Amino acid sequence: MRKHKFIYSFLTLIILGIISFTYLSSRLPGKWNCHSWQLDEYHKGTEYMHPDKVVVQPWKGEHHVYGIFNVPGGHTNTKYFRVSVPGNGSFCGELAYTGLKEMNGVRAKPGHYLMKGYIKTRATLWLISKGKREDLKQPTNWSVGYNKQNS
Repeated sequence: MRKHKFIYSFLTLIILGIISFTYLSSRLPGKWNCHSWQLDEYHKGTEYMHPDKVVVQPWKGEHHVYGIFNVPGGHTNTKYFRVSVPGNGSFCGELAYTGLKEMNGVRAKPGHYLMKGYIKTRATLWLISKGKREDLKQPTNWSVGYNKQNS
């Protein structure tokens, strides 16, 4: 009798977990997608580029999902980058100036500087659970806008 109670309780918890995950999966992504003000800032760019390297390792914790961009000197970036995932919309993140000439095997090209763009780990885990890991790893799905500075 005790064994049956345990099995029923366990199955009930599993079913509740699946229902909760399904419900939250349909609701939460909107909080991670790009806000209109981020897209407005992103679209101020006159030229767009993709990162030289994309790292997708959310199991290592925060700040392990990012792209490394080689931005030309004499240009200003739009501060925000965008990751477009087919079927799941766009996710925006903020760029961080690294001040480094080399990072994770990426060297700044002559006359360029490196910027690192992070995407939220929660959004990444959600996308991976939807089978979008390979889409996240594609540099062509990541982009940042930039403009030539007026001299």
